[in-house]
Amino acid sequence: MEAKWRWILVTAIAPVAWGSNYYVTRQFLPDDSPLWGAVLRAVPAGLLLMAVARARPHGSWWWRSLVLGALNVGAFFVLIYLASQLLPSSVASTIMATSAGVLMLLAWPLLADRPTLLPALGALLGFAGVAVMLLGDTGGVDALGVAASVAAMLMSSTGFILTKKWAADQKILAVTSWQLIGGGLLVLPFALVFEGGVPALDGPALAGFAYVTVIATAVAFVAWFAGLRHLPAGTVGLVGLLNPVTGVLLGTLLAAEPFGWRQAFGTALVLAGVLLGQHRRPPTRRMRPENLGLTSWPASGSEVIRD
Repeated sequence: MEAKWRWILVTAIAPVAWGSNYYVTRQFLPDDSPLWGAVLRAVPAGLLLMAVARARPHGSWWWRSLVLGALNVGAFFVLIYLASQLLPSSVASTIMATSAGVLMLLAWPLLADRPTLLPALGALLGFAGVAVMLLGDTGGVDALGVAASVAAMLMSSTGFILTKKWAADQKILAVTSWQLIGGGLLVLPFALVFEGGVPALDGPALAGFAYVTVIATAVAFVAWFAGLRHLPAGTVGLVGLLNPVTGVLLGTLLAAEPFGWRQAFGTALVLAGVLLGQHRRPPTRRMRPENLGLTSWPASGSEVIRD
C-alpha cells in the first residue's frame, strides 16, 4: 500500500502542473500563436529528456512515436493552447478532468482493466464536483474553447491508454521524449505555413515558456507516464481530477476569477472522489513473477504492484 501511495503522489505532479499551465498560458504567452506555442513547448522538452535518456526510437517506435506524439502532444497542445486562451482557467481544467472516466472506460477493452465499484463511485463523485464547479459564474463561456477542451481530452485519453499498452519494455524518459519531439515536429510545418516565423517573445513570455516546457511538460509527462506504468489507468485518471482543483485555485488566487460556495463544494467533492477511488479490492488474477519488479509494466491494469 505504501508503494501505491508513493506512485499516486508522483502521478499527482502531472495534473497539478497541467492545472497551473492554463494560468501561465493565459497570462504570459502570446494569444495568437497556438501552433508555435505547441512547438516551443514540446520540442525543447523532448530534447531535454532525450539528452538524459540517451535513447533513440527503434523499430516500430518510429511510427508509434508519431501516433502517440500526435495524440498526446501535437494536436493536444494546440487544442489546450486555444482552450487556455479562450476559457477561464477553472473552466478549461474542469472540462479536461472528465478524462478520469474516459481513461477508466478505455482501459476496459484495451487493457482488460475492468472498472470496480469504488473507483467507479469515486469517478462519479469527482464528476459531480466538476459539474458543481462548472455551474459557477460561467457566463460568456466561449463555445470554441469548450470544443477545443473536449477534443483535447478525448485525444489525450486515447493516447495515454495506448502508451500504457505499447510501452511495456521501454524506458519512461525515452518514450516520453520520443512523443514530445514527434508531436512537436508534426506541428512545425503547420506553424510555419499558418503563423509564419517564430513569434517575438518578451521576458514574461520567455519565462512562461520555460515553465511550461520544463515543469508542465517534461516533468509532468514523465510523472504521468510513471503513474500509468505502476497504477491502473482508472486510478491515474482519478488523480487527474486534481487538474481542475489547481486550475480553480490558481485562477482565483492569481487571476481574480470568481470563487464561491460552488467552487469550494465542488473542490471538496473532487478530492473526496480521488480518495474514494484509491480503494480497490484485491485482484483475483495471479500476479506473474516478472511483474513484481518496479521496472516492469503490468500487462493489464489488474496486475498492479502491491505491498
